This record gives sequence, structure tokens and C-alpha cells, in this order.
Amino acid sequence: MAILAYGINYRTAPVALRERIAFPEEALDGYLHGLRAHVPSLSEAAILSTCNRTELYCTLDPREENRLLTWITGNRDVSIDELASSAYRHWDVDAARHLIRVASGLDSQVLGEPQIMGQVKNAYDIARSAGTVGPALHLLSQVSLNTAKRVRTDTGVGRNPISVAYAAVLLSKQIFETLSDKRALLLGAGDTIGLVAEHLSKQGIGAMTIANRTLSNAQQLAAVHHATAIQLTDVSARLAEFDIVISSTGSSLPVIGKGAVEAAIRQRKRKPMFMVDIAVPRDIEPEVGELPDVFLYSIDDLSEIVEENAKAREEAAVEANALVDEGARYYLRELRVHEGQAVLRRFRDKASETQRRELAKARAMLADGVEPEEVLAQLARSLTNKLIHEPTIAIRNASADDQAETLELLKNLYEL
Repeated sequence: MAILAYGINYRTAPVALRERIAFPEEALDGYLHGLRAHVPSLSEAAILSTCNRTELYCTLDPREENRLLTWITGNRDVSIDELASSAYRHWDVDAARHLIRVASGLDSQVLGEPQIMGQVKNAYDIARSAGTVGPALHLLSQVSLNTAKRVRTDTGVGRNPISVAYAAVLLSKQIFETLSDKRALLLGAGDTIGLVAEHLSKQGIGAMTIANRTLSNAQQLAAVHHATAIQLTDVSARLAEFDIVISSTGSSLPVIGKGAVEAAIRQRKRKPMFMVDIAVPRDIEPEVGELPDVFLYSIDDLSEIVEENAKAREEAAVEANALVDEGARYYLRELRVHEGQAVLRRFRDKASETQRRELAKARAMLADGVEPEEVLAQLARSLTNKLIHEPTIAIRNASADDQAETLELLKNLYEL
């Protein structure tokens, strides 16, 4: 049996194809059992399906790979030709190397993104619950996740923010020592502001308010993040309440002017205000940046930070790849150890069976009245002959066939 990693990702397939091949998480249990029933030699399987990839990890006879493909095309809206032109396959140690890269975020569309490690773990947890993870995939998942953790802790792959939303939040932490006693105002209710709200929540923001032209949209996003919602028209009157203002609306004109910020700073008694304008066109008048006690950053400022951090991650990825190779070698070594343990078990079982048979013969001789000394001598002779029979034949054959390496191995094994 061999381990196969087979799939498509954002590099090899457009989103229209990826969404047709994606497997819904709530139905994975049934799909895993169906896959195992369809491919006779397949004993273990796990399915990793995210917005950027769908991959199957399984143990099977390489000659039955086509049965795996017919199962995929039979269960997803894809033809054999479409699948073949977009899919990749990795066997054994290459499968391990690939999964380590995936779990580490090194194979992600956003280099070093952290969510994928949890998605990999979840995929294998589902497969374990379904009973389709055995010793081979258990070893593969454990080595891959452990190595991925090392990549994230020992290198800078995931340390520097490379999304505008995350950069905005981390920049606020450079202005304020802690966010736990700070109040944030987010302008807008789109995807970017949703990500900002998520990051602020994770950083322990004290309080958060979301302002939007359509109040219901602000209320919907606020409910997710335990925030409050206000109308965009109320912002000027309440601006002084907030330490952090991050804006990303679709307005064609500024929604916060210099005068409103000047008034807010006076009310705040010159306590600093951190402002980030992610919108294009801009939501905050550029002149606001000239005011004392105001730290204003634009989308261009954040883009420069993101670009620098992306370069830093790429440099860290070189170091991370060395850990990936180390993890793949460790996987191969552990796999050989596991295979050796299986051989050792069979060797011990065979010796135990020989012992059981010879002991039964000795007991029968004692029951027939044979002298104990004679029984012991016979037992010793018989056990010795049985245990050295096969090594004796191996030594004779190796000598006859001039197999010097085999002879040397046997000499070392038996200390001859």
C-alpha cells in the first residue's frame, strides 16, 4: 500500500471548478465510507476541502488510482478530462512534504495564513470519527501538524500581517500599549470592516461600535462581534468617544472632515486618536493628518506595510522549507519504524508459535512417563533446530550464490 495525496487548488483550477469539486463538511462521513467501498484496496482516507483546495489523502494500491478518479467524477460535477487537466498527485514521502506545506500555510494563496492548520486538523478529526484513519494517515497527520507548528513558531512565515485589515489592527497596537481599555469605531459594514472587527475582537478591544449608512447592515455585523450599531450620520456627534477609528465605506465623498476631528480632539482633552482610512475614494479628509494628537494612515500606508511584510514572509519561507524537508525525512523514518514493528510482531508471533508447539510436545512426553531430563534435552534440541533452521538455509544460499552483503548482514545480526 502507498499513501496518495490527490487534489486541485487555486493554482491549478479556477474557482468555478473548485466549487464544483468541493465536499460539504457535514456530509464528509458518508463520502469517506463511499470512497472506501468504491476502491477495494483503499483502507484509509481523509478529505480536505476549503475554498482554495480539495484534496484526498488515502492509502491504496497505485494500480487502483483510476478507481479513485471515477469515484470523484461520480460524486462531483466534473468530468475525467477536467479533473485530469487540473489535478496533482503526490505519493508517500512527497505526500507528506505536500501536507506539511499545506498545514504550514506555505502552499496557501496568502502565504503563511493561519486558518489552514485548523482546517487540516479538522479534516483528519472528521476522518477519525468516520473510522477511515488508520496507522498510516495517523502518522502522516501527526508529523505534518507537528512540523507545521514548528514552521509557525520557529520562522517568520506567519508573524507579519499581509492583509490590510490585519495590518490596520496591529498598527493600532503600536500606538496604544493595550486595547482592552480602548473604544473602536468602524465605518462601513462590508467584508473588510468585518475582518477588522474580527481582528479587533481577537486582540481584546474594550468596546466596538459599527456605523453604516444602512443601520440594519451595521446591526447585523455588530451582533456577530458583540458590538453596538449606529447610523453613519451620528458619527460626527459621537466621534470624541473613540480612541480608534477605522473606515471603509463606499461613499464617493469624505464622511469625516477636519472640523469634526478638531472638535473631537478638544473634547478628548488631547488624548490621541488613531485613524485608518482604508477606503478609495477616501472617507477621511487628508488634512486630518495635520492635526496634533491624530495618527492618520491611508490605504497606501498600509499597502506599503503589507508589501514589506509579504517580502519578509517570503524570506522566512526559505527557512521554513528546510523544516518541511526535515519533517518529510522524519515521516519516512517513522514510517519505516512502523513497518519494522509490523515485521517484528510477525517474527515474535512465529517464535511464540514454535515455542507453544514444542512445549506441548514436551508436556505430552512427560504425561507418557518419559524422564524429565530426557524431555528437557529433547525440548532444547528441538527449539534450537526450529529457531536456526531458516537462518541456516539463508547462510547456505548466500554462500552458494556469493551474496557477500547478505552474508555480512547475517554475521552482524547473529554476532558471528
